[in-house]
Amino acid sequence: MPIKPRIAAAAAEMAAWRRDFHAHPELGYEEHRTSAIVAEKLASWGIEVHSGIAGTGVVGVLKGRTPSNRAIGLRADMDCLAMQEANNMPWRSTVPGRMHACGHDGHTTMLLGAAKYLAETRDFAGTVHFIFQPAEEGGGGALKMLEEGLLERFPCDAVYAAHCDPMLPLGTITAVPGPVMAASDKFEIHIHGKGGHAARPHHAIDPVLTGSHIVVALQSIVSRRTNSFDSVVVGVSTFNSGSAMNVIPETAVLTGTVRTLKPETQHATQRLLTEMVQLTAQAHGAAADVTYHRGYPPVVNSAHEADCSARAAAAIVGAEQVLTSYTPSMGGEDFAYLLLQRPGCYVKLGQRTTPETGYALHHQRFDFNDELTPIGASYFAQLVEQELPV
Repeated sequence: MPIKPRIAAAAAEMAAWRRDFHAHPELGYEEHRTSAIVAEKLASWGIEVHSGIAGTGVVGVLKGRTPSNRAIGLRADMDCLAMQEANNMPWRSTVPGRMHACGHDGHTTMLLGAAKYLAETRDFAGTVHFIFQPAEEGGGGALKMLEEGLLERFPCDAVYAAHCDPMLPLGTITAVPGPVMAASDKFEIHIHGKGGHAARPHHAIDPVLTGSHIVVALQSIVSRRTNSFDSVVVGVSTFNSGSAMNVIPETAVLTGTVRTLKPETQHATQRLLTEMVQLTAQAHGAAADVTYHRGYPPVVNSAHEADCSARAAAAIVGAEQVLTSYTPSMGGEDFAYLLLQRPGCYVKLGQRTTPETGYALHHQRFDFNDELTPIGASYFAQLVEQELPV
């Protein structure tokens, strides 16, 4: 694998950074330690540092050896998840109930590795903005950075990001045009029935029975009301009602998620869900209120930038290891907000070499594979040198 020699020589150093981040995970908008380390390292390499964007966000600005009006942005996320780690390696989380279970410790490290290399070589023309973002895990840190003038302060012609993927073998990189991750919406359903004695259900209106029919009915949105060629997920994740076995409660509350890849499918699913809930409740003599929250938009790669990413990836791992067609994920990712403002590409980097490196994202045994760091850092560096040639 033609990893850049300077980056390969720094592999052990980068692994140490990554394991330190892993041992000290921080939730969204609380990444004070992480962002301070990022800012210190960038400054030590002569990169112009801007901190405090969206609270804990950091942007490093580096100009190449040749002036140019061209500029690109490279983004990494820094936050962890609120979950307990089950690993026992020396760098396991030292913070109870906090864990880097999605590889953001590795993403931050890969971008730092690329920044260090590019600061040393400056073999490009124009400007690179290294964007270290807070709160990807549900906090919408990318949107917050945009609202605080990210692209006005640091103009970019295109934006790029990468995410580790334990489902793919190490050395595989996806660079796919079009939708690659889903819009992630959520809903709350409040069912209003009539309480009573469990032995006399005919005198009550049971919200538990009503809710059960709603859960089943919602599955027909995917199976019978949506084009079979569209990808949709409708899932009820919580169902809360009642407190005693001999009492029919007054209310029930259901929550869940909707994932879609196309705006028109998103709109249709929201309408169908609301109608189905209310009419199913009415059929049982109950009433229901639906609150639907739009979450992250779908991640949609632009064709030109996907091709740029594929060429840069091929230079690092070989063309045979680059996938330009890959099934979209129904997971969500707030890099989507940046892609609504600028063309760009979100790639996935395979990390699986052993069963231990194949635990799924958000699993309590997940750990970023440090063998991936030089590959990811080299990919970012190659992308800059390719797209901003001297």
